[in-house]
Amino acid sequence: MIVVTGGAGFIGSAIIWRLNQLGRDDILVVDSLGTDEKWKNLASLRFHDYLERDEFLGLVRDGKLSGRKSAVSEQVEAIIHMGACSSTTEQDATFLVRNNFEYTRQLAAFALSEGVRFIYASSAATYGDGSRGFLDDELQIDQLRPLNMYGYSKQMFDQWAFRRGLFSKIVGLKYFNVYGPNEYHKGDMCSVVLKAFEQIKATGGMKLFKSYRKEYKDGEQVRDFVYVKDAVDMTLLFLQQRDAAGLFNVGSGVANTWNNLAGAIFNALGKPVKIDYVEMPESIKDKYQYYTCAHMSKIRKAGYTRGVTPLSEAVKDYVTNYLVKGTRLEE
Repeated sequence: MIVVTGGAGFIGSAIIWRLNQLGRDDILVVDSLGTDEKWKNLASLRFHDYLERDEFLGLVRDGKLSGRKSAVSEQVEAIIHMGACSSTTEQDATFLVRNNFEYTRQLAAFALSEGVRFIYASSAATYGDGSRGFLDDELQIDQLRPLNMYGYSKQMFDQWAFRRGLFSKIVGLKYFNVYGPNEYHKGDMCSVVLKAFEQIKATGGMKLFKSYRKEYKDGEQVRDFVYVKDAVDMTLLFLQQRDAAGLFNVGSGVANTWNNLAGAIFNALGKPVKIDYVEMPESIKDKYQYYTCAHMSKIRKAGYTRGVTPLSEAVKDYVTNYLVKGTRLEE
């Protein structure tokens, strides 16, 4: 059995979608569904059982998960831990520590004690402004300076795991700017692709933040954008490559500007480019990343041999096959 925490969320539900395509439905989904509509991400997927986050954590703490009777009686093979608060603007540090650090620490301890494969979501937000590079090297963890509390909550676990020598056994994945179907519940934390689609549909144009650095023109700030289908394939590599361990970047390895992304969206919709550059909120000006680009050699050496979907092709797939149709990932 494979446990997917955050299984109703964006990347988590996409992982289940791909597992279903691979013929796997022996999946325990763990999440906290709350009052938003992420439950819709699960509606067309196949899985063995569902547990709310707190119930699952209680079973882990009591050492009862492996021996749980009823629907979940199989041995746990792996935990793919995607569950977290992913808001880069969250100000409650205690909440982030509890959800992103302590929760991950408890699951890792359980997995290691039970001989269970543990794969968890770290984040490219741990790299901060990028001045210290984007190399997924465990030895450089302590040199990184995240720009927000979300990034630091992820950094805390990376550091905790490194100091205990756990990166010889577990896998941490530093996701860059992931976009694609099933992110519809994320609100303000959704990708610019989804935000732009809605803006273009409503007004015919879209908004991007102005640049406040001389070396970057408006819209020329750079990101490593990675399609969720590629991110999922990179994640699931580590179910197959059981000997691979450590921190790995999950990105495209290509630096694209926001203007490039915008052009791909307008092109997919068959509309002329119309961009309005707007003021950046003061609250994020000093926490804004102007450049991100993943080093991909490490995950390649681990066995990831597939290509990465080019930005224009991935955006077209997302826009025309999902956003325009109002659909989600389905088996």
